[in-house]
Amino acid sequence: MTVFDPFELMLHFPNHFGFGGLDRDSLNRENNDFVGLILRDKFTRLVPIWRSKNLFSKFGEDIVKPEPLFLKPNESKEILKISNDFVYLGKHNLGGKKFSYLAIDISDLDEVKAKNNLPENAKFADLKEISSLIDGIEGSILAYARAMLFWHSRNRFCSVCGTNTFSTKAGHQRNCSNRVCNSLHFPRIDPAVIMLVQDNKKILLGRQKVWPSGLYSTLAGFVEPGETIEHAVAREVFEESGLIVKNVIYKYSQPWPFPSSLMLGFTAEADTNKISCNDFEIEDAQWFSKEDILNFEKNKKFLPRKLSVSRRLIEDWLNGYL
Repeated sequence: MTVFDPFELMLHFPNHFGFGGLDRDSLNRENNDFVGLILRDKFTRLVPIWRSKNLFSKFGEDIVKPEPLFLKPNESKEILKISNDFVYLGKHNLGGKKFSYLAIDISDLDEVKAKNNLPENAKFADLKEISSLIDGIEGSILAYARAMLFWHSRNRFCSVCGTNTFSTKAGHQRNCSNRVCNSLHFPRIDPAVIMLVQDNKKILLGRQKVWPSGLYSTLAGFVEPGETIEHAVAREVFEESGLIVKNVIYKYSQPWPFPSSLMLGFTAEADTNKISCNDFEIEDAQWFSKEDILNFEKNKKFLPRKLSVSRRLIEDWLNGYL
């Protein structure tokens, strides 16, 4: 597959985890021996996952930016012996060399044994918790590895007949081992819509009861079977706030591997403006002007983290891009 430059595809800065940069090399996935081949390649780098956590070096209180730690196969033989699953992520041209990236799952090790088999000062951490510090292509690789190995961990048995499944296509497919069933299973993502609803010079923000006090964000929800993503926008806004929207426009997306979502960002225009909150959905929703949002801190309110699509939509609106 050709490597597509996300800057050229969107003509603006890509969202967090959306930098891509890897040639996913789908043709080589068809080779059953390919994982074995790249494990013997000195330019292969392992991306370890332990119980949905990624591996970092230079991690601690004095470190401003943790560094993702990719391991060399010839220095990781003990880890390779106990790996549950391997997923070939693709290759990346770095300094004139083509590096192959292979995600490996070592979740069967307890925490002490996992640490003992890793380089000194290496540490597993939750990417969601420190994701604001990890950006660019490396962050996208970590997110990709996390999502794929989470899928493997949830699909060890066939959803049709319950028989064990086995990995194939370099980790991009699982097959049922029951020859009568012979079902094929592929990685799945959950599409979720996030929408900035506008009414004249104000936008709609809401909050859930479980959120930290003062946090307000755009409305969001998962796409349901049998509906378009535009319909999902209108449905979720109505269900949560009682508002009718129109002119639904797609803006940009973001991979969100926590555990396996794809966030789809939209703008929409309010056709009605009287808010009627659904208590089962959200705790509060309000119309906010730019001045209101600029004074959020003074009023003990705050916006979602900067790496999120919801924050990107709000910032773009504040800066006059929407």
